[in-house]
Amino acid sequence: MIFPNPNKFKYLLLAVLSITFIHCKSDKKQAEIKAEKTITQPNVVVIYLDDLGYGDLSCYGATALQTPNIDKLANGGVRFTNGYATSATCTPSRYGILTGVYPWRNKDAKILPGTAPLLISTTQETLPKLFKSKGYETAVVGKWHLGLGSGHVDWNKHISPSPNEVGFDYSYIMAATQDRVPTVYIENGDVVGLDPNDPIEVNYNKNFEGEPTAITNPEMLKMKWHHGHNNSIVNGIPRIGYMKGGEAAKWKDIDMADHFLEKAQTYVKNHKDQPFFLYYALQQPHVPRTPHPRFEGKSGLGPRGDVILEADWVIGEFINTLKSEGLLENTLIVFSSDNGPVLNDGYEDDAVEKLGDHDPKGGLRGGKYSLFEAGTHVPFITYWQGKIKPQVSDALVCQVDLMASFATLIDGDIKPSDSKDILKAFLGESQKGRESLILEANTRTAYREGDWIMIPPYEGKSYYEDVQIEIGISPEYQLYNLKTDPGQQQNLAESNPEQLKRMVEHFNAKRGNAYSNIEDLELK
Repeated sequence: MIFPNPNKFKYLLLAVLSITFIHCKSDKKQAEIKAEKTITQPNVVVIYLDDLGYGDLSCYGATALQTPNIDKLANGGVRFTNGYATSATCTPSRYGILTGVYPWRNKDAKILPGTAPLLISTTQETLPKLFKSKGYETAVVGKWHLGLGSGHVDWNKHISPSPNEVGFDYSYIMAATQDRVPTVYIENGDVVGLDPNDPIEVNYNKNFEGEPTAITNPEMLKMKWHHGHNNSIVNGIPRIGYMKGGEAAKWKDIDMADHFLEKAQTYVKNHKDQPFFLYYALQQPHVPRTPHPRFEGKSGLGPRGDVILEADWVIGEFINTLKSEGLLENTLIVFSSDNGPVLNDGYEDDAVEKLGDHDPKGGLRGGKYSLFEAGTHVPFITYWQGKIKPQVSDALVCQVDLMASFATLIDGDIKPSDSKDILKAFLGESQKGRESLILEANTRTAYREGDWIMIPPYEGKSYYEDVQIEIGISPEYQLYNLKTDPGQQQNLAESNPEQLKRMVEHFNAKRGNAYSNIEDLELK
């Protein structure tokens, strides 16, 4: 019998114990790092609504609509009275919030068709890239409307570039808007549920032979169109653009809110053990307004009011998920809207007829598409349970500032841009926001500084009949003091020439004086 060398056995035992100790120490270190990340790297969620007005929420003074779940965020966080989108229309605002760059700097940042190429360059700085640089997981769920591919998308193959190429690890989106084709969901660049034997074809200029439209087959409609919105019919709703095929992949409009909610909830549950950034872009109350039967008729204001109630419920359910997963105390939530309100935006859905005493503008002038305040002055709320003290803030804040402010929050690096670091204002630690702001509507720009706003003279229509909105265009300079005249009823350009001169000089210094290169908006 051969006995092992006792010295060798002793050294072997010591080696095993050393390795075990090192592994235990390593595991402990990893746990400490993970715990440290949980404390120093909060999750960040941006909840972005579509066409929600300053006066559409009960926390902002609405009485005809009650929005208790959004009110909880407002009453438990910072409710801003001077919060702005960068633009009075959706694509430019989404460009601004995700890049930290004014949309007027990009000539292609305007309302895009569903076939438009990706608007954000794959080399450009973005919010999701900022978070990824600090070890975050990133996701977008909901409306995209920033273009896809290179402009010649084959919807039956993998679509690239997409949100995944500008910083999002996970994307579950609609390509453009609910009223535009293609009416399908896209997950990480692939159409969901597509039958390869029923390929999708999309065209915004010409219909496909034999395909019904709102013009040729009005008997198929469940919702009537008012202007535009008379092309392909999906689920009885006429759309902008023409689409053929893809029947199995087409969404059901009434289930859209529930569908996106489930995706957002699942994402949170699957990523609760690591820091994440979620851009959750709801479709409400953009047209077509298609509330789930649970909410149909509940508001008394027609489908527009119903989908606002639906959005409030969705947000409540999402917040409950954060709470049940133990994430609410380590999650900063930003709530806002991409632009101001519009009632009739292409469909006859009783939004005007059933408005009653409700004022979606909240006393402001204009609306979606407008240089007046109601175009860009939107609800803006920040909420972080246990970190932000409940308050109302008059600080001037803009969605474009999330980039620089979040960089400070997570100790990230970004290049200088239009974004300002006003994190203290967002966290309710300061009443001071940015000093000035350039606002945009349909390629035209205006300038806010302090309590004043100046709108340069422009040529064009001052009123859009189809949507019944004042656009803010005038051949003369307009100057308003928003503190004393939030409804912009008194043009002080003639009576206060010194203030006008200062505003014009400051505007030109920031914007440049070549701001007459404008385009007329085509409502569809």
